[in-house]
Amino acid sequence: MGVSGQGQGPQGGDDEESAAVLRTVGKVVKMWRERKGLTQAELGTAIGYSEEQVSSVERGRRAPKPQFLEAADQVLDAGGMITGLKKDVEEARYPKKVRDLAKLEAEAVEICAYDNSVVNGLLQTEDYVRAVFCSRRPAFAEDELEQRVTARLARQEIMRGSQPLPAFSFIHDEAALRRPVGGRMVLRSQLERLLEVGQMRNVEIQVLPLDREDNAGLGGPFHLLRLKDGTTLGHNEVQLINQLVSNPKEIQIFELRYGTIRAQALSPRESLAFIEKVLGET
Repeated sequence: MGVSGQGQGPQGGDDEESAAVLRTVGKVVKMWRERKGLTQAELGTAIGYSEEQVSSVERGRRAPKPQFLEAADQVLDAGGMITGLKKDVEEARYPKKVRDLAKLEAEAVEICAYDNSVVNGLLQTEDYVRAVFCSRRPAFAEDELEQRVTARLARQEIMRGSQPLPAFSFIHDEAALRRPVGGRMVLRSQLERLLEVGQMRNVEIQVLPLDREDNAGLGGPFHLLRLKDGTTLGHNEVQLINQLVSNPKEIQIFELRYGTIRAQALSPRESLAFIEKVLGET
């Protein structure tokens, strides 16, 4: 994810950070297996996995599921040393850009987001998330699809995290609320989620109706993250560009645009009534 004032595309190549984590996990599993005097085949039989799966984990080529780590810890008498790696493995399963964004969100005291195509990722239901990623072209492989769905849902923990919770401001173009991503029933559940989250004391949801002549967000969706240390960052993701913005002059533009969109949109109370209206029409 680029950090710049000019804009950079996604970085190519393997995610070495994730690969290093998985290699380390594999070495730990191998060390305890050999200490126990078991072959890969014997460990696989004992925990319900194939020899090939055990081998792939030990070589760092496969991210083991929590059940694998739990079973291996028990069979190898590792005393929690293997199960203790579950969080590291879980994070390594996510794309790097998601991990980076999640870390910044965890440091934020305020998150502001404008979306004009789909509902913001922090507010999406699981069915809506899956429908969004299924619509991607070229299509994701099944494993990558599941990885991205899991990663997006994990990011939503920030909405239910430890106190004090960040302040959230979400502005959606009306089009994002009416587009039947995943079908009518998926959209209905998504609108119901918005109404539920909109009742939270630290969350404001606003709608910018399509009949408004002025819209300062025609340039596309963007986020603003105000961090605990006073820094403000922008996040912009469109098409093949995934960009983190730190240039003060560009942050100033984002803030100006967000403030303008906020003024152009319905108030939070009017917006919830509007969402209820759209739900009734869906």
